[in-house]
Amino acid sequence: MAHPTEKTVWSTDWDTLEISGESHRRVLFQDVDMTELVDHGSSFEECHFSNVRFNVSEHTDARFLNCTFTRCSLFDATFTGCKLTGSVFDGCTYGLLKVEGGDWSYTGLAGADLRGSTFHGTRLREADLAGARLERAELRRADLTGASLRGADLTKCDLRGSDLSTLDPRAVTMTGAIIDPFQATVVAAALGFDVRE
Repeated sequence: MAHPTEKTVWSTDWDTLEISGESHRRVLFQDVDMTELVDHGSSFEECHFSNVRFNVSEHTDARFLNCTFTRCSLFDATFTGCKLTGSVFDGCTYGLLKVEGGDWSYTGLAGADLRGSTFHGTRLREADLAGARLERAELRRADLTGASLRGADLTKCDLRGSDLSTLDPRAVTMTGAIIDPFQATVVAAALGFDVRE
C-alpha cells in the first residue's frame, strides 16, 4: 500500500543529472525522466515513483525505503550497495537490471519479469518473488531466507552460493538451473531424499 505523499515532482527531466546525498520523503515522482541519472547516497523514504524512467541510471549507497514503483522502467539500471527494504514494484519493466550487494529484504517483486537480471551478494530476506520470471537471471550469493518463490520460473537461473534453505523445489520451475554441490544436497533433502556419504 502506497504511503500518502506530501509533495509532487511532475514531468521533470533529471536525465544525465548527478545527485549526491539528497533527501526526499513522501514525494510523488510522476512521469520523471531519470535516464542516465547518477545518484550517490541519496535517500528516498516512503516515496511513490509513477511512470518514472530509471533507464541506464546508476545508484550507489542510495536508500529507497518503503517506496512504491508503479509502471517504471529500470532497463539497464544499476544499484550498488543500495537499501530498498519494504519497497514494492508494480507493473515495472527491468531488462538487464544489475544489483550488486545491498539490502532488498521485504521487497515486493511478485510476478516481475526479471529475465537476464543480476543480483550478486544481495540480501533478499522475505522478498516476494512469487511468480517472478527469472530465466537466465543470476542470483549469486543472495540471501533468500524466507523469500517467497512460489510459482517462480528459475529456468537456467544461476543460483550458486545463494541460501536456498527455504526454497520448495516442487513449487518452482528449475529446469537447467545452476546450483553448487552444497545446494544440491539442500534441494535433494527438500525433495525428501535421504542424502548420505
